[in-house]
Amino acid sequence: MYSSSPADAPVVREPLHAPVAHLIRDGVVEGIHYGSVVVLGADGEVQFQLGDIEAAFYPRSALKPVQAVAMLRAGLPLDGDLLSLAAASHSGEERHLAGARRILGLAGLTEDDLRNVPDMPYGPAVRDTWIRDGRQPSRLAQNCSGKHAAMLWTAKLNGWSLDDYLDPAHPLQQAIAEIVEDLTGQRIARTTVDGCGAPLFSVSLHGLARAVSRIAAAAPGTPEAKVADAMREHAEMASGAGRDVAALMRAVPGLLAKDGFEGVEAAALPDGRAVAVKIADGANRARIPVAAAALARAGVEPGLLTEFAGERLLGGGRPVGCVRPVRSLEPVAACA
Repeated sequence: MYSSSPADAPVVREPLHAPVAHLIRDGVVEGIHYGSVVVLGADGEVQFQLGDIEAAFYPRSALKPVQAVAMLRAGLPLDGDLLSLAAASHSGEERHLAGARRILGLAGLTEDDLRNVPDMPYGPAVRDTWIRDGRQPSRLAQNCSGKHAAMLWTAKLNGWSLDDYLDPAHPLQQAIAEIVEDLTGQRIARTTVDGCGAPLFSVSLHGLARAVSRIAAAAPGTPEAKVADAMREHAEMASGAGRDVAALMRAVPGLLAKDGFEGVEAAALPDGRAVAVKIADGANRARIPVAAAALARAGVEPGLLTEFAGERLLGGGRPVGCVRPVRSLEPVAACA
């Protein structure tokens, strides 16, 4: 446990976001993405911040590694690819569906026990194939099915009820909330329902960075280290083929990274250096270049981040600009 007394919950307010990325077309700023960024040093101190890193916000799926740690602390015996899947926002590939079935099978359960919402696969190519084949939305294909299968097994191992495992008052969700507060170092500001139906806890961007830092830098053999190792070693199981978050972990040795809907990214290195990003308008096209620039700010070799520098903008079929982090973030590459 990191603190017997977490700090007060962050204030629920309109975040004071700042410009974090520009859409540049032939040297003219055509669009501006607002958001917030925090960079932590290995000592846990804030080395750089932009925007509002202390307001309450929802980390969305970037909080899944924390949820996975909580389940391990509650006795979940997963490791390797299946543990990575338990912390995943997966693309719905066959390996993801098969992995979720394996977790359920180990628990003596089936897809019918899942309470996440039925959905089509998250990965565009996988979803297109799914539709062409006439397949219908399913709970297994929904991108959080690995987490839900792990939640069910954790509940069963502890003798907790299964039908209501998503209720915020359920012992499982109370245990997860406790670890969220432990790892973020602050009280939860508000609890709502995520897209998949699971409870979603509001913390600050600073708190999210602190949590992912603690997971990435944890001592070997701890639940935190097991989650970090599983996600690093099985990056595509935590996301999918061609996903930027997996590519980022492959590009930067030792990096732990997790994305979340509405423009959230959190990443940390084994020495505890960490970054967290929130794009105010939820745009993915700004999320990854801003996160890459933040990692460069944290000391990652810029050459490792070149492919994440910003989406190229085409005009008449030729490059005319890109999405570029603002100058104060020291982008790893510039565009016209």
